[in-house]
Amino acid sequence: MFKINKHKLIIYQLLPRLFGNTNTTNKFYGSVEENGTGKFNDITDKALSEISAMGFTHVWYTGILEHATMTDYSAYGIKPDDPDVVKGRAGSPYAVKDYYDVAPDLAVDVNNRLNEFQDLIIRTHFSGLKVIMDFIPNHVARTYASDARPTGVKDFGEDDDTNLACGIANDFYYIPDKHFVAPADYNPGGDEFISPLKDGKFEEFPAKATGNDVFNEAPSINDWFETVKLNYGVYYLDGRKTYLGHVPPLWHKLHHILTYWCEMGVDGFRCDMIEMVPVEFWAWIIPKLKATHPDLIFIGEAYDKSKYAGYINDGGFDYLYDKVGLYEAIRRLTCNEPGSSTWEINAVWNHHTRGIDQHMLRFMENHDEQRIASRFFAGDAWLAVPGMIVTATLNVGPVMVYSGQEVGEPAVGACGFRGDDGRTTIFDYWGVPEHQKWMNGGVFDGGKLSASQQELRGFYSSLLNIVKNSEALSDGQFYELMMSNEHEHWFDTRLYLYLRYTHTERVVVITNFNREERDINLQIPGALLTEFGLAGGQSFTDLLTGETIVTADVSAGIPVKIKPMSGLLLKL
Repeated sequence: MFKINKHKLIIYQLLPRLFGNTNTTNKFYGSVEENGTGKFNDITDKALSEISAMGFTHVWYTGILEHATMTDYSAYGIKPDDPDVVKGRAGSPYAVKDYYDVAPDLAVDVNNRLNEFQDLIIRTHFSGLKVIMDFIPNHVARTYASDARPTGVKDFGEDDDTNLACGIANDFYYIPDKHFVAPADYNPGGDEFISPLKDGKFEEFPAKATGNDVFNEAPSINDWFETVKLNYGVYYLDGRKTYLGHVPPLWHKLHHILTYWCEMGVDGFRCDMIEMVPVEFWAWIIPKLKATHPDLIFIGEAYDKSKYAGYINDGGFDYLYDKVGLYEAIRRLTCNEPGSSTWEINAVWNHHTRGIDQHMLRFMENHDEQRIASRFFAGDAWLAVPGMIVTATLNVGPVMVYSGQEVGEPAVGACGFRGDDGRTTIFDYWGVPEHQKWMNGGVFDGGKLSASQQELRGFYSSLLNIVKNSEALSDGQFYELMMSNEHEHWFDTRLYLYLRYTHTERVVVITNFNREERDINLQIPGALLTEFGLAGGQSFTDLLTGETIVTADVSAGIPVKIKPMSGLLLKL
């Protein structure tokens, strides 16, 4: 097993296409000329210094790689993509078109786009932040063809035997003798978009298997029809039998790709849908890369709890998504769903992630999830306070915030391919209205934020910096205080209580998911008081507000008044 990184990762996720876009038009299915796009160069030293000042240690730049798009860059020698196999005018960042290149949308000078990204890496590092980018191992765009790969490097599928459905040396899966059939009910780019390639057809023969394991020639509009699946040596039509007696050529190609980005200065990879490729691949490639880049970080998007331990212990991942566990428990509590209980949080670390909890990446938003402030989630960004406190302080694993979350972006309205579903689009050219108020035309001073938004951003900044600078919260042990308080008359299961501690610092975390204020008299087990040398009258400081709480006799409890949907970080 790889050693966990000593310091807690605090990650800021942003899409450069959205982050730097000052255009406020937001026309439905608007073009890049109409709706605009952010650039690498828009992520300035000032922007990065503000991100660093909030307490972040890493930036996950999402959507960096060149991906299929409906925007025509043929004037720059880039082959146009067929819109019938592109999702949204801007295209999905997860339909990569060239693994050795970056998206032309993100460059001021398209011909200089790689240098502009390299400059961003340098600026990020200069700001004291590290760089994470996407690795999408399961699939690529249907139009994938690398024209930026180094001389002598073979492209995906270049040596494939297309007569074989699953050749053990093939990079792709094929449906022999069948032509690909594009979804008939797809209207790429909306009614106004016109292109000679927009004809409901895409020539691909033989058809390749689709990214979400569709092994026929006619994926539906609800499939990942814009992508093709890569072949890791698993034959899905033969009971998922593996052919791993040798290392498939694809593995070596992907190792070369990741090495290419490491040598450019990338510090880590967020790996997309890791359960869709065999764990044997991760067990091969991660140690191989860490042998030459020992500080490299691998974060896996995973959803099957039964496989978590294998991807950590065998696959070599540093961290995995904790969506199915903590995210979903916190969301139910935040939304005040009937039957929701903080015992669900206990079930996460005590059962779902037992033994590997320090490897779990926690979040309340990312590009796949609905915005907290949207009507589909909580409808009010302030209702995230107790959940965000737990998310950030439950263990030593990373915490992540999605750009716009800290100012209460609600993601209102349909954008084009992305409908009105409470998510900020990754498919369309778009501006993020509340984030744009903080960006303030590129000044990055929050000048257009409301007082409430300023206060909300201040909460996130305070919380993250406290976590970053607290030995107990970033690296300490965990002790749940629920059982030692569950028989108290004030106790209810919409409070969550625990202790984070080291030999030199102790912080009690108290969160209230109730919509009403609670008066409690928190009990700390006598054995812990003895271990910590606490007796008699004591005073405690809330690290979030600086307020002091005093008890005449700590062994009789700590009297605390906690506001609705809030939390305290009491330093003992």
